[in-house]
Amino acid sequence: MGSTPVSTESTTVVRLGRQRARDYRARTRPVWMEKPSFAMQGLKGLVLLLVCVAVIYPFLVVIGTSLSTQQEIAANNGFVLIPMHPTLEAYRTILSGGIVTEALFRSIGITLVGTALSVTLTVMMAYGLSRRIMGGNFFLMTALLTMLFSPGIIPTFLVVKELGLLGTFAALILPTALSAFNLIIIRSFFMNVPSELVEAARLDGAGDIRILWNVMLPLSKAVIAVIGLFYAVGYWNMFFNAMLYVDSDKWPLAMVLRQYVLLGSSIDANTGAEIAAPSQAIQMAVVVISLVPILSVYPFLQKYFTKGVLTGAVKG
Repeated sequence: MGSTPVSTESTTVVRLGRQRARDYRARTRPVWMEKPSFAMQGLKGLVLLLVCVAVIYPFLVVIGTSLSTQQEIAANNGFVLIPMHPTLEAYRTILSGGIVTEALFRSIGITLVGTALSVTLTVMMAYGLSRRIMGGNFFLMTALLTMLFSPGIIPTFLVVKELGLLGTFAALILPTALSAFNLIIIRSFFMNVPSELVEAARLDGAGDIRILWNVMLPLSKAVIAVIGLFYAVGYWNMFFNAMLYVDSDKWPLAMVLRQYVLLGSSIDANTGAEIAAPSQAIQMAVVVISLVPILSVYPFLQKYFTKGVLTGAVKG
């Protein structure tokens, strides 16, 4: 009976100690770990809404203008958000001419072939550099130097010319077939794969090619998907190399888009000469056609973005 007050006092001391510890943690807790207030949550929602509007509004204007008549575009000072009399005349005009359609198929072919080649080369070189091979540091430093020092337009043009690639689609793919940034990401991922898996595969008699195919690639689907998307976007938007290395009959869609929108002129399908300036609706229709194929890929690969890049870039 005499020990009850002491026990009660001890419990009170423990509770006070715990409360003080919680108060201390609350005072020393970083700002970003604090639970946001209702006003702060509302402010974040408002900012997010404004960002979404700023991103989506231009797309809606481009689509609306491409579906409008020239009279309606002129009445709205060149841009229409919601066309009152939507029409597909601009799309019929550019698709029936052949220039945009041919350029679209050329861009698809360049993107598919270039992406497949670039991903293959990057994965193979990254796996080789992630193993201890003779001269590995030399090749790694050579790749890293390309991130710091660009060869320049004239030396690159001379190399392409001496290799006999001028006027060919290979000139649009080979000069940019390997990215040092993507190489480093995949190499970092391969180096973070547990060595026990590789050793177990070697005990089973697997060589490097089988280890890469059966062990590394199944584990690196996310990072390879992200790297493949980076390469695909680069090939799809390529216009500068096309302007330097190939003639107008081999231009990809990005170069045709530049001709329509920035220069305000079109191209004759037979002679390749510039013709009268296209209407605003036709220009916006070309923009939509150039956006739709590559945008359709993003929803399928979006879930890999954070996982793929961070897995390859952050150790552990």
